[in-house]
Amino acid sequence: MAHAGGAEAVGTRPTAAEREERTRRGFAVAGFAPAQDGRGRERGKALRTRVPRERHAEFAPAPGRPTAVTALEASNAGRIAGLVPIRVGRMAAGPFAFLRGSAGLMGADLAGTPVTGVDAQLCGDAHAANFGLYGDARGQIVLDINDFDETVPGPWEWDLKRLAASLVLAARETGAGEDTAREAAQHAAGSYRRTMRTLAKLPTLDAWNAIADEQLVSFAEAHDLADVLRKVGAKALGNTSARFAARSTARTADGGWRFTAAPPVLTEVTDATARAVAHALGPYVETLPAEVRTLLSRYRVQDVAFRVVGTGSVGTRSYVVLLTDHRDQPLVLQVKEARPSALLPYLPNAPQPAPDGHEGRRVVLGQKHMQVVSDTLLGWTTVDGLPYQVRQFRNRKGSVDPAALLPAQLDDYARITGALLARAHAHTSDPALLAGYCGKSEVLDEAVAAFSVAYADRTEADHADLLTAVRSGRLPVEHGV
Repeated sequence: MAHAGGAEAVGTRPTAAEREERTRRGFAVAGFAPAQDGRGRERGKALRTRVPRERHAEFAPAPGRPTAVTALEASNAGRIAGLVPIRVGRMAAGPFAFLRGSAGLMGADLAGTPVTGVDAQLCGDAHAANFGLYGDARGQIVLDINDFDETVPGPWEWDLKRLAASLVLAARETGAGEDTAREAAQHAAGSYRRTMRTLAKLPTLDAWNAIADEQLVSFAEAHDLADVLRKVGAKALGNTSARFAARSTARTADGGWRFTAAPPVLTEVTDATARAVAHALGPYVETLPAEVRTLLSRYRVQDVAFRVVGTGSVGTRSYVVLLTDHRDQPLVLQVKEARPSALLPYLPNAPQPAPDGHEGRRVVLGQKHMQVVSDTLLGWTTVDGLPYQVRQFRNRKGSVDPAALLPAQLDDYARITGALLARAHAHTSDPALLAGYCGKSEVLDEAVAAFSVAYADRTEADHADLLTAVRSGRLPVEHGV
């Protein structure tokens, strides 16, 4: 019997159809469609008739495709002009680096490729270097996707193809043969497919939290990578705010702390900018759970500095904020500008903007949609009218450089990242539906690998065009930063 003030009274209980409609409306608000019934696998299989899996091998640059140089110049709009040469220098380092900085250009290319019409929350920039380790609230090391600047709902195939293409480029950078490069892409797609099938068989709650990190190596048969992950994990444990602060701050005459400038990566800001960033922490705290607000109330702001980050993000506004507690122990936050997703202009079903139109909110909610465990201090704010995301800086982060792995290790890494991507997509898309489409055979794996080789060739040509523009003086460059 329903309790007063609780569920509907006896006689007014909703019908199954009414309950389904309410659930559907709730998912529609979130931007995703729920699994309608238990026939997801059959519906996935039916999609193969409309979009045969072999078609995912297709790639042909559109006739009006922007050149690499014009795409890069367009993406520099709104960035800090003085930092653009650093961005160009980082992208000029090699084809893999170029791919890392050109998510928008690949979005333009993917817009012309076949898609099933099934959407998931995308990382938007799921290249092989955007997976890594970080610490959870208790300091335990987690392995997952770790960059979400471009996150947006879209075709699941786009993330998978970007990952696979990046693995081909990483393999080529190591000097591996073409068979090894192609196999890495194929195994990433195969791991994605097998993981999705595994998740489809699990109860919903178990699938959401599946593939615990301590089991990931065995699940992905990545034993050759185990020692690498152990070493990276051990190093990540020491990559903390306290260590960064010890190296990058100094005591002031009045007993406080200030960042020590290390141009061009870490530089001082004006007093007005420091005040604006510090003031923005108030609204940021309101985006956090109540218990985390209490935690942050025990810290006070000491200093603000500007810090250059990433490859694709170079030139955007990014600050580090030094806070200390009552024992002078530091906590460093990163306040990073959030620009619109580079994929947005190319999505077949572009999502509607969030009610508040806040790009920091988009990044934060997208990240929480995809990760099993997210940074407890993840939130958003506005500084001088621009949207920002806020997160811990150096929260035990570590990364594997895929371009520095041995061939057997790269193959293992491909399977791990493929599994992680499938788990992330399964949070917002029905795994049974995707598993039904992907199937048991290697048809999809082989098609994605063929696409990846072709796209890697295109990226190498784009990188060569970038180098030509640098040599001609069209693009300013600063190397080694």
